[in-house]
Amino acid sequence: MKRVLITGANSYIGVSFENYVKCYYASELSIDTIDMIDGSWREKDFSSYDIVFHVAGIAHADVGKVRKETKADYYAINTDLAIENARKAKQHGVKQFVFMSSAIVYGDSAPYGKMKRITKETEPHPSNFYGDSKWRADKGVRELASEGTDGEKEYCVTVLRPPMVYGRGCKGNYPLLQRMAKKLPVFPDVKNERSMLYIDNLCEFLAQVMIRGAGGVFWPQNAQYTRTSEMVKLIADCHMHRISVSSMWNWMVKLALIFPGKTRGLANKAFGNMAYDHDMSKYEFDYCKFDLQASIEMTEREN
Repeated sequence: MKRVLITGANSYIGVSFENYVKCYYASELSIDTIDMIDGSWREKDFSSYDIVFHVAGIAHADVGKVRKETKADYYAINTDLAIENARKAKQHGVKQFVFMSSAIVYGDSAPYGKMKRITKETEPHPSNFYGDSKWRADKGVRELASEGTDGEKEYCVTVLRPPMVYGRGCKGNYPLLQRMAKKLPVFPDVKNERSMLYIDNLCEFLAQVMIRGAGGVFWPQNAQYTRTSEMVKLIADCHMHRISVSSMWNWMVKLALIFPGKTRGLANKAFGNMAYDHDMSKYEFDYCKFDLQASIEMTEREN
């Protein structure tokens, strides 16, 4: 059995993964969690653990008008803390360090009507301080990886760059779509394309890379691309709410795009395009246990 230390208490992904392991991999993975807030983690001995899974960080940034002090916090927590933790794990003889990066390192999604398809050859290019803080950590932890030459133990670094993660109890954009799906009578049917990742599919992926000790950069995603209108319709159906999803309402999106600032930004975020090429997300193990419809039904059943 491999011992896993999750660094970052009460995080959505960390708690979800711990619960998933208890249900499906209790005989192969043992989980402990430590808080990173007060600095006492620096005194903890990591040597008894095989894997450190780093999930501590600040997410969902409003990157509009932000004070310099707030930006500094993002770099201190998302970048410096992650690299310090990875270095400590290596010094204590931990075999594998797993880091949650993000698709945000590739910048914003393409606006309404434009396509954005990311491949393995696509170079990260963050568009704001939040993305840059994740990208610097992404690079920094990977620089610590070693193959175990000249008497040094192998140190495997595993970096995941998932797209938007959703599921029961999630934060971010999904709750906004959920509210619209349960209240609106009509919704535009824009044929956009987005990569997304259901939380249990992510947890299955994490379990597999930990059990296998797989290192490198990974791009897990659901087996299907998601269209915003399709997701909204599925959520509405779960709550027996009648909603008319049709392209005849697409004029509302075009109208929103006329207005500058937050309105235009929300329209582009909801109906823009950002997808990983499917080939870059195929691995030697199956981790997409749930398709879009099943994942929405399970998410809404819990809410």
